[in-house]
Formats: sequence, structure tokens, C-alpha cells
Amino acid sequence: MTAHAPSTPRETRRSGSDPLPTASVLIVDDEPGMRRYLEKALSSRFALIECADSIEQAEALRSRLHFDLILLDIRLPGRDGLDWDEALAPSSVSDVIFMTAYADLETAVRALRAGACDFIIKPFRLEQLQAALDRCLERRQLTRENFLLRRDNARHQQEEASLKGESPAMQELAHIIARVAPAPSPVLILGESGTGKELAARDLHRLSGRRGAFVPVNCGAISPELLESELFGHLKGAFTGAHRGRDGLFSFADGGTLFLDEIGEMPLAMQAKLLRVLETRRVRPVGGEQEQAVDVRIVAATHRTLETEVAAGRFREDLYYRLNVLSLTLPALRERPEDIPALAQHFSRQLSRELNLPAVPWQHSDLTRLCHYSWPGNVRELKNVIERALLLGRLPGDTLPAESQTEQASGHPTWNDSGDATTTMEEAASSGYPLEWSLDAVEKAHLCAVLERHANNKSAAARQLGISRKTLDRKLSTWRAEQQSGGDSGAENGAESSIESDQPAPATASTAPYGADGSA
Repeated sequence: MTAHAPSTPRETRRSGSDPLPTASVLIVDDEPGMRRYLEKALSSRFALIECADSIEQAEALRSRLHFDLILLDIRLPGRDGLDWDEALAPSSVSDVIFMTAYADLETAVRALRAGACDFIIKPFRLEQLQAALDRCLERRQLTRENFLLRRDNARHQQEEASLKGESPAMQELAHIIARVAPAPSPVLILGESGTGKELAARDLHRLSGRRGAFVPVNCGAISPELLESELFGHLKGAFTGAHRGRDGLFSFADGGTLFLDEIGEMPLAMQAKLLRVLETRRVRPVGGEQEQAVDVRIVAATHRTLETEVAAGRFREDLYYRLNVLSLTLPALRERPEDIPALAQHFSRQLSRELNLPAVPWQHSDLTRLCHYSWPGNVRELKNVIERALLLGRLPGDTLPAESQTEQASGHPTWNDSGDATTTMEEAASSGYPLEWSLDAVEKAHLCAVLERHANNKSAAARQLGISRKTLDRKLSTWRAEQQSGGDSGAENGAESSIESDQPAPATASTAPYGADGSA
């Protein structure tokens, strides 16, 4: 009996809706009529179809061609289909669907144990065959996608999803994360939007040694009505539209880490239920009565000040103290400008690969402008600026928002009474402060404005001013001593009074160009 084995692979038309539109199939059956029937029936679904009437001829084809799927008859002349060890080995890249007209329970069990993807009984209808093919090809597609997602996730965790920075603040943060990561205790991550709170959470999970998944969820992006079902799951019929049951994110994160981003946005009713889960380590699906034990490490993050939210009655005090076992505060990008060049170069390389675009040339002036920009959007805004530069093919410094265009070559912007940058150095000289002021008075007013901009954080203010913290303390002490001894007066009193009181002073007519004076 001659097998249908053309000398060159035969391309056939295929449906664009199939999970694998370029899939190939090998039909192994000793009946010519069955081979012709299957070949015709499958011609619209597979890009390549080959036929053989024995294991030996099928193995010859398999050795030189790739097949995603093998339709294999069990009873064949010579070797039995169940004895085709080469195709059924775990290392085989082909899925196998067994066909037989001599079906019994023992044969079916042997076929499945041998590694069969499916098992159909002759004679079968075309719909039965198509259903078996759908299951097999979808499973194969999911396997490929799962492999790619795992690889991408590993790359994302190891290369991209990690906090970066060589500044003392970031080094100290990395040390704390490495120390507390193995513990199961909850962690509360604080910081402005865009500072990398999720990256810190991923680092905690990566270094924890936990085998489960890292599952992030944005509490502010899910409606209050669906949040409970999203976290705890639900049973079929638990609410309108619940046509089938579903596990919650706590179940998916079992053995791993659940990252509750923007937890300050969580409704009060859900806060009470979350508190109970944290205390009992058990979840109850919506509409269910049985509780399920979970082993989940909770990491929460927010850009809000939770103490203020507690005082205002918008956040439960008991949940706050339950989460705040350990808090990590991520510094804003403007407070660690020394990290900006390395971050910019990192994003440039990363985005250049992802967008398949050539890297933009860097100039020293670009890094200078990036370092002196205030970055209200923090690291997220820096990444967006680099991506914009790549897309437009322009220098990074040319794609900064308008605020950065007002910064001077010295690297020290001047500010108007709204805290915004002035446009030119000439404007700063003519309207930024009275020309009658002495240089010492201007220095006092500017230092106070910078202090107020950084909420009286002396370390951050010293970094922006380009001086050491010790120098800043010395200047403040000197000006306090002058104030107490009845030093300067008049137009300069606004700045001095704020230095004396250690509290921001209201803006006066003479100090308005700088805004309300800040102090130490």
C-alpha cells in the first residue's frame, strides 16, 4: 500500500481564524479512503498536510519535516500506533490525536498515558474531528503563549522591573528591600505618582523566594461593586451576570505576592473585608459560605498621606496599622538628580530596542537640562520624554515641557509668585526681585523659596542649590544670628522672618516674585 507522500511539501489554503494559521498535520492511517477523506476535510485548516500508511513512513516524514499535529491510527501494519515511541516521547514537538475503530477502556487509558492529546473513535463525524482539532490547536497555542509570557515576565522582572539608582537614598532603599523581602510581613510603599512603587513591590517579590505569582491590582481602577469579586472571586449566580464561578486575585496570588496599588482609593466597606482577610488569611468568594485558606504576602502602595486620610475618616485606622508594619518611602526624582543620567541612558537603550528605532545622540547639554528639570511626573515622565525623543528623532533636551526651557545655563531656575519658572535671566533681574536689594538679600530670598519648594527638606534644597547640607545650615545660622541682633530690615524682613520662625512666611510686595518665603 502506497502512502501519499509528495516529494515537496504541499501548501493548502487555510482559515485566518484558526489559532495556528500555519499549522501542519501528518495523517497516519493504513486505509487509503480514510487518508483521502481526512486530507480533503483538513485542507482548509492546515498549511501543510502529509500522509503515510505506516509508522516507518511516518517517521521518515517526521525526521525531515515539522508537524504541529499527528492524526494517528492505533492499529497499523507492523508497529502499533501506541508503540511509536519517537512521536510520543516527552521531547516530541508534535501533539498526537489517536483514532481507532476498536475502542475499549483499556485502549483509551493506554493512549492517554502514552501522551495523546485527544482520542476519537471511528467512525466519527466531521464535527467531532473539528472539535478535537480545536481543542488540540488551542492547547498548543496556549502553551506557546505561556512560554512567551513566562520568558517575558522573567526578562521584565530581572532586567526592567527593578528600581535603579546609585544615589544614597536609593542605595539605602535597596538595602532595606533586600533585608525585608524574605519576611511575610505586609509592606506599605509611599511616594508620589511615577516614582516606581510597583517596581519596588516587584523587587520585594523577586527577592522574597516565594514560588507563587506576583499579582498587581489597581484599587482605584476597579469599580467598588466589582472590587470584592475581583479580589475574592465569586460563585455562579452570586450576582447578575455571574454565569459561572471565578477565582479571585487572592487565589491567583496564593504562595506569592498581591500588590494593592493605590489602596487609598479603596472604599471603606472593602477595607473592612480586606482587614479580615489579613487577620485570618482566609477568603470567602462572593455568594459562598466556605472559606479558602491563602498564603499571600500583601504589599500596598499609595500616593496619598494615609494619616491624613485616617483623620478625615476616609481610611480605616485599624487597616492602616495592619498594613504599616514596614513603610518604604520612595524619593521623588527631583530629590535625586544624580540618578537622572543613568536612568535616561537606561530608558534610551530599553525603548530603542522595544520600538526598533535608532538611539538618539546624547549631548552634555541634554543631561544638564534633564538634571535641572523639576520632573513633576517623576521617573514615569522621564521615560515618556525619552520615548518622545526616540519617536521624533530629536535630542532629549528638546522634548522637555515648556517649564524646562526657562532654566538657565547655570542650572538654577528662578521662580515667580506661583512657583513657576521665569522665562529669561533678564526677566529675573528686572522682575524677579527689586534691583535695590543687596546680593545677600537676594541669596536669602532665593534660599527660602527653594526651601519652601521642597517642603523645608534641607537635604533636597541643598542638592538643588548645589551646596552641601553643612553650608546651608551655616548660612541659616548666620542669618538667624543677624536677625536676632537686629541686622537687615525693610524689604528683606520677609525672608529673615521666615528663617527666624522656621515656618513659611506669607509673601509680601517685595518678596512676591519668589512666592511665600520658606524656611528651614
